[in-house]
Amino acid sequence: MLAAERKMRIVEFVKQNRVASVAALAAAFQVHEATIRRDLAEIEQEGLLKRTHGGVIVDQGANREPSFTERAHDQLDQKKRIGKRAAELVEDGDHIILDSGTTTFHIAQHLVDRSNITVVTNDINIAAELRDSKGISVLVTGGSLYHSSYMLNGMFTDQILSTLHVQKAFIGTPAIHTKHGLTHPEAQLVPTKQGMIRAAQEIIVVADDTKIGKASLHSVAPLSAVHTFITGEEASEAQVQRFRDGGVKVITV
Repeated sequence: MLAAERKMRIVEFVKQNRVASVAALAAAFQVHEATIRRDLAEIEQEGLLKRTHGGVIVDQGANREPSFTERAHDQLDQKKRIGKRAAELVEDGDHIILDSGTTTFHIAQHLVDRSNITVVTNDINIAAELRDSKGISVLVTGGSLYHSSYMLNGMFTDQILSTLHVQKAFIGTPAIHTKHGLTHPEAQLVPTKQGMIRAAQEIIVVADDTKIGKASLHSVAPLSAVHTFITGEEASEAQVQRFRDGGVKVITV
């Protein structure tokens, strides 16, 4: 078995069992414990799992999407800064997509007093935030409602997105990695994000610094699909430089 295939199977093994020891993995894959330790070091560096003393566990930060309520107050100050700066990239006359999320919600808050803008969103909270804005046309995608996140998703959402063409899409993500790009723990949410990306001329990812270096199970888009990444000044210069080296414009706030 090639090393790459073994590492992929290790990730699948741990996700199924939630936790595994080095000894158990060595036995399962019939290799030395030293080989497993090297594999785990590389897997952890890619943000897929988290090593513990003598073993490994699933990194819940990248492999579970918390509810809106859980996420709303997490990194709040940073999300507010990101939202304000992202809104400044919206020009009068723009048609834009605002992905569902707590960070994109703060973009909407800074667009309320703007005019001559069309906002497409699959987020009930964002639509409600913009409901009284006379200068903004709001198009809600439709779809199945996810009660924990106030998000619309599914076949109807994807059908609507496939008919649209916008200038900018502001995409939220629980995980962004220079090697793996944008990833997500829930397979059923991936097609909608991919539809938003296909519909837009410019892709702007908004995510706080805790999402950097994370990688989850399902691929959404490669880093090459991202034009601009807006994150907090809490991100280290080394982290930021790696994205810039990958051709992404990074704005820290």
